[in-house]
Amino acid sequence: MSLRKLRRLGLEPELVERLERHKKLSSCQDVLLKIHLELLHLTNLTYSDVKKIVRTTSRACAPAPITALQIKQRLSSSDSPHFFSTSLPALDHALHGGIPAGSVTEIAGPAGCGKTQFCIMLSVLATLPCEMGGLGGAVVYIDTESAFSAERLVEVAQGRFPQHFDNDDAFYKLTSQVYVHKTPTCTDLWNRLQSLEEELIEKRVRLVILDSVASVVRKEFDNSLSGNLSQRVKLLAKEAALLKYLAESLHIPVVVTNQITTRFKASWEGPPDAVSGDMDEAGSGAGASAAVDGGYVTAALGNTWSHSVNTRLIVQYLDDKYREVMVAKSPIAPFSSFVYSIQSSGFVLQEDAGRQKSSKGVATDPGLIPIKVRTMLGQGGGLIVP
Repeated sequence: MSLRKLRRLGLEPELVERLERHKKLSSCQDVLLKIHLELLHLTNLTYSDVKKIVRTTSRACAPAPITALQIKQRLSSSDSPHFFSTSLPALDHALHGGIPAGSVTEIAGPAGCGKTQFCIMLSVLATLPCEMGGLGGAVVYIDTESAFSAERLVEVAQGRFPQHFDNDDAFYKLTSQVYVHKTPTCTDLWNRLQSLEEELIEKRVRLVILDSVASVVRKEFDNSLSGNLSQRVKLLAKEAALLKYLAESLHIPVVVTNQITTRFKASWEGPPDAVSGDMDEAGSGAGASAAVDGGYVTAALGNTWSHSVNTRLIVQYLDDKYREVMVAKSPIAPFSSFVYSIQSSGFVLQEDAGRQKSSKGVATDPGLIPIKVRTMLGQGGGLIVP
């Protein structure tokens, strides 16, 4: 990665500190954008030393290919867990252990289905000791919608683990380990992601949450304007690449949330990454009516983004009380779904109603799976079922 910091490359600490403080050279990109003559002038080093710096940064940006055996050996030697338990046994079993470390997991669905609630619950779980099924580390929570609630974090912790969170010290440790960053614009989000690596290392962060990835791009990029779609796709691709790099290099789970949109089945003939009309998160208005008139509701941000995430979980409405979580995309898990409700302790699976579906008859493309939403169009606040 060109944004990788020089201090992570094994260069002499004194040299790195001098470059950062006086020459404003802190990343691989900063070095590789300079010619050798500029670097000689800026660093006052010998030509051989400059060549060594350039060679080291180049290798970091374009690492040599490795074998499958090397990948397996690296995973086997890692002390970090390969999966992060959600504390929902049936879902963990379907995912072969929980949310995978070293990759990006997306939670997509309409408003009110519990995407933020799930992220808050994961934040509590990540701070727990490893012997309790947690990750024993801190959490970085990037909030683009100002939806994070510290009060809800404490409520979920107390409801889910009352014996562990039974004193003020436990709550203090929990709340002091969850670092919340407000990023209301695309620029704020991108700047935060670029500077995230050092923070993750210094604070021993074991989980990164981005809630939500769709919010800022949908506010700032109007698909009806020429060129906006391609710019949005490029920005999302860069964000996905950076999140994957952080997940893989630090072997931690990265969780992002996504919104919903409407696609028309026949009349829409735009490019695959365009949407026929972004429906609002409440699921009402033009988008909801389109779901009835020959369209369907699905995860937002298009096909390119759907292929950027490693695992996709979709949450949707069943009725006023129950909701459903589906494993829509996973490199190791088959399609499956489980019924849940949201309670004071967070997500609670309904064992009597929980079920695992086969993939027969289900769309294989995770970007095409219809999502059930609540709508004001139905009598008595019913559901639109595409």
